[in-house]
Amino acid sequence: MTSEPEIIFDVRGSAGIVTLNRPQALNALTFGMVRELDKMLVAWAQDPAIRTVIVSGAGERAFCAGGDVKAVALEGLAARKEGHSSKLLGDFFREEYTLNHRIFTFPKPYVSLINGIVMGGGKGISAHGSHRVVTETAVFAMPETGIGFFPDVGGGYFLPRCPGQTGAYLALTSKRIKTFDTLHIGFATHFVPAAKIAALREDIAQSPQHLDALLKKNSAPPPGESEIIPYREKIDRYFAHDRVEDIVDDLEKDSSPWAAETLQAMNGMSPTSLKIALRQIRLGAKMSFAEVMTMEYRLSQACLSRPDFYEGVRAALIDKDRQPRWQPARLRDISDADIETCFQSLGARDLVL
Repeated sequence: MTSEPEIIFDVRGSAGIVTLNRPQALNALTFGMVRELDKMLVAWAQDPAIRTVIVSGAGERAFCAGGDVKAVALEGLAARKEGHSSKLLGDFFREEYTLNHRIFTFPKPYVSLINGIVMGGGKGISAHGSHRVVTETAVFAMPETGIGFFPDVGGGYFLPRCPGQTGAYLALTSKRIKTFDTLHIGFATHFVPAAKIAALREDIAQSPQHLDALLKKNSAPPPGESEIIPYREKIDRYFAHDRVEDIVDDLEKDSSPWAAETLQAMNGMSPTSLKIALRQIRLGAKMSFAEVMTMEYRLSQACLSRPDFYEGVRAALIDKDRQPRWQPARLRDISDADIETCFQSLGARDLVL
């Protein structure tokens, strides 16, 4: 008995249809899925019969919850135990970031139909396409600082281009936002009720030349209320600093419940990751997408050589005790010089796009 493929490709009408097919794992991306999707996009970009690409996730719970970081961490731990480096760890991020760049530069409409959870690597295969359609179940986050990593897969390009300082706020708190706010920050381009998604997919496949009209016809005002807009003035003021310590200072001076909740969230993150992420976002604001991906590849390799990534994955995904022991454990014990080493060129190993 053969198992279901992790990613399914189909052609309907003039559309290339992609279905991420690991619903039991919230459609988290494996190395094999990354490679297969990249290969297919290369082919579809050159195929005149394919006029658009449509991507969705199997099941009701998630579009894509991210990359399979548990597998990456276990591979890294095994390599450390055996006293050697792992070529796979370098290759995984190199090929994932190459895929993100291919989506960013894809010459045809690339439509993501997003239900449920979209985080991390899921953002990487959706946010950089031309159209991002969310349903009422959408939940977006960049939770990487909570596992000792940083908001990668193009986060260094996307987050500084969110309105005001909302990108920095999301990166440093791992805040989960719902449908309304996915449109506010610019992640989503359209809201379409879940009941209309299946018909919309077929209509786009049969009439890709009418894509924008079809999206406009099926779109509606997003449900719910914003959890970000009421605090935009504080977010834009507090998170405008270039030092995490200064952000924390401003939050500590604010006695509101929102500030206390924000501080509590940041206190659970890797202090090293917080500093890396803020520096990444500030630098990425002035970079091209390709330059950001080169920077993020350097950061991925730096984080894989440090203990916080393995500890964060252990606490969140392996032992699930939610009690990570960060090294160092305090912001003040991390020098700016140490953070800068994470951004240094890898020479011949750099990712160049």
